[in-house]
Amino acid sequence: MAGHLVGFVEALRDRGIPVGPAETVDAGRALAVIELTDRETVREALACSLIRSSTQRPTFDGLFDLWFPAAQGERQGAVGAEVPRKEDGTPDMIAVRRELAEAIADPDGVQQERMRELAAQAVEQLGQYNAAGGPSFSAYQTLQAVQPELLISKIIAGLTAGQDSSEFDVAVARQTARNRVQQFRDAVADETRRRVAERVGRDRVATYGVNRQAEDADFLRISDKELADLRRGSQRLARVLAARLSARRRRARRGEIDLRKTLRKSMSTGGVPIKLAARKPRPGRPDLVLLCDISGSVAGFSGFTMLLVSTLREQFSRVRIFAFVDRVDEVTHLFTPATPLDQVTKRIFTETNVMSVEGHSDYGRALADFARDFPDAITDKTALLILGDGRTNYRDPSLGALRELSAAAKHTHWLNPEAEKLWGTGDSAAMKYADIVEMHECRTARQLTELVGRLLPV
Repeated sequence: MAGHLVGFVEALRDRGIPVGPAETVDAGRALAVIELTDRETVREALACSLIRSSTQRPTFDGLFDLWFPAAQGERQGAVGAEVPRKEDGTPDMIAVRRELAEAIADPDGVQQERMRELAAQAVEQLGQYNAAGGPSFSAYQTLQAVQPELLISKIIAGLTAGQDSSEFDVAVARQTARNRVQQFRDAVADETRRRVAERVGRDRVATYGVNRQAEDADFLRISDKELADLRRGSQRLARVLAARLSARRRRARRGEIDLRKTLRKSMSTGGVPIKLAARKPRPGRPDLVLLCDISGSVAGFSGFTMLLVSTLREQFSRVRIFAFVDRVDEVTHLFTPATPLDQVTKRIFTETNVMSVEGHSDYGRALADFARDFPDAITDKTALLILGDGRTNYRDPSLGALRELSAAAKHTHWLNPEAEKLWGTGDSAAMKYADIVEMHECRTARQLTELVGRLLPV
């Protein structure tokens, strides 16, 4: 059990959940005093010991189901049970759906275990296929055969049977039906992962079958759910960044070493020992300007970064945010605590002038227009962050405008959500821009947090 627990902890670390030796020891102590035959008790004991945030729970549960599976091989409830079949031997899907609807529509929920048994049975008999190394299982194939979404009306009828249902009751029953159908789909996915892990190994399945931490999701391939999780966690990331910037600012107050004063003070002792003398620091917080491409696939990256930086306003003397597609406009006023990010993005496109009729990215025009129309935005106290993939649609990249902006700003950095190996390919002018300003690969929220905390001046 000790070695198995350590392997589970290593899997959590591989998926981005930080688990230290102290948490691992706590988990071992918890397992020593609980009933190990109660799987859900083991799950909760390990969750309390090993994870620190509710956002880590989906990843934890996915790995727990692989390392502490509910069964080995075919589930007991599915052993020897056959799905209803027609006279020609093919599955009778109408009878299958009828039995599933009865289990899902139980008002008291007492047949939930039967629903999980039906999911296991469906995976075993409807989701099995012949792979190169032997029989395997497919959740997609199982759900395509069962099509549980067709049962919504039957489930609603079962939940409201014998009642004088109002419109509100029907709406509640409809939502309950959708939730239970989703539970069945999740049960099929869990059963498929378990059976496939027995065949190819849990470590391999964990690399693709377990939810990632939202902070590790690739911005260019991020799902709506992961982006929503990032938005909910933006305040937490902002607090982390604010703490880092404050710590750097406290260290910076000591000032740089003044070599001339240090040598003069050490003359009386012949230079041994040397007492360091520091220059008096100049207090003041820098300005921060964001210039963000919000077109296409980089919109999620730019939108989240704008939201994150807007929460750090108190760390800077001034924060200004500009957005562009093929035109550039200031959007600072749209970022308020009361406005969600998805609404901010809609307002940018409806209330500002960031896009012409054509609507394709034009970095050259955006850079040139920004330098011409907002000359007061960049000063020798400004830190300029440019966000985008640098794909110009084969238009003029306007390198001269970028040189002008970089020369006017105190610091200039470019955060690129594309993999570095793709820079300069196709219509990408990233390598040309990287010759002028420092460009950083920034594909995940974790990388973004680290880069912003390290690059922004204090």
